[in-house]
Amino acid sequence: MKEIKCPKCGTAITVSDADFADILSQVRTEEFNSEVERRVAEMQQYQKAKEAQKAAEEEARHNKALSAKELEIAALKQQLKGWEQNKGLEIDAIRLQAKQEVATAVAKKEEELRKKDAEITKLVTAAAAERQNISDRERAMVEKFQAEKEGLEKEVELYKNFKAKRSVKLLGEDLEQHCYALYNQMLLPVMPNATFDKDNESVREEGESARTKGDFIFRDKEDGIEYISIMFEMKNESDVSTNKHRNADFYAKLDSDRKKKGCEYAVLVSMLELDNDLFSGINVVPGYDKMYMVRPDNFLSIITLLVQAAKNSLDAKKQLAVAKSQTADVTHFEEHLEDFKNKFSKNVLHAKTKYDEAVKGIDDTIDKLQKIKEALRLSAGHLDTAEKKLDDLTIKKLTFKNPTMKAAFDAAKAKRAADGPDEQ
Repeated sequence: MKEIKCPKCGTAITVSDADFADILSQVRTEEFNSEVERRVAEMQQYQKAKEAQKAAEEEARHNKALSAKELEIAALKQQLKGWEQNKGLEIDAIRLQAKQEVATAVAKKEEELRKKDAEITKLVTAAAAERQNISDRERAMVEKFQAEKEGLEKEVELYKNFKAKRSVKLLGEDLEQHCYALYNQMLLPVMPNATFDKDNESVREEGESARTKGDFIFRDKEDGIEYISIMFEMKNESDVSTNKHRNADFYAKLDSDRKKKGCEYAVLVSMLELDNDLFSGINVVPGYDKMYMVRPDNFLSIITLLVQAAKNSLDAKKQLAVAKSQTADVTHFEEHLEDFKNKFSKNVLHAKTKYDEAVKGIDDTIDKLQKIKEALRLSAGHLDTAEKKLDDLTIKKLTFKNPTMKAAFDAAKAKRAADGPDEQ
């Protein structure tokens, strides 16, 4: 039993345990529900307050963010405005700088052009002065050349007039006297043993109708041996002569005079055909042995040249003279020597031919030996291959896949084992 007291009046009542439990359950249920309802209401109010606070905070944050964005936008607008202002100033500055640079470049180019114009003017002035100088020098040279030409023409005219008054024979004698005086003045002091004499002896060979002679004969000796001799002929004629001679008109006579007097060389000193440039200097006369044609200014040069050439063969002439003095039979020495040289040349040619044939035979033999060598090399290669194959030939390979041969070799091997080792 349970006793329950009224909270208002204090009256105590007794109830059974079951009733007490029932009453207690009712009370707990009502309180619990009331508590739940109260808690739910509180939670709803809390949730509403929280949501309102969150909404307020969210609104405040949104407003704050919005204000910040607005401030940022305003700042950007202000910055953009300032940038546009600065950009305009920069563009103006760039334009101004570009104008200044262009103006500077133009001024520089104008200065360069002024300098170039000054240089061109200076060069034009110098060129004009140089042309004037050249013109003055050319004029002076022309005047000088004209004066010299007129002087030479006068001299030539005087010379022609002088020669026209003289005979052809006298002109020839003048050239001979000139050469004779030149020889005595220049060569006689340095060649005291030489002679340059007038050819006074006229000689006529068989078949000739008249006797002939040259003008001068030059001879020189050394150790008593004459090593050079030259027959000279001097020819000149008047410029006004109607019967003009050529140098070729006197070659045959000069060659004949050379041979008559036993001279080695012949030289024609000529004033003929002065207008022919082919006869300037020292000229070899074609068709004649050891004959030359020279102008008077090369008279000494031809003597010096021939003397020098003759001295190179002086030793041979001395040896020939010694051989003749030893009573040796040298009458046909030169012919024998020439015959020997010809035969010797033929023998040398024959020997060379045989030598070439022998060399060709050796070359052919070498080619054959090379072929034989190559064949032997190939043969040796084949032998090496065969030897390798022989070395590679074993009982195992011979009996491989051949039971008959294998059985035969096995039987022979067994027989040798049964017989024992061979007696030595």
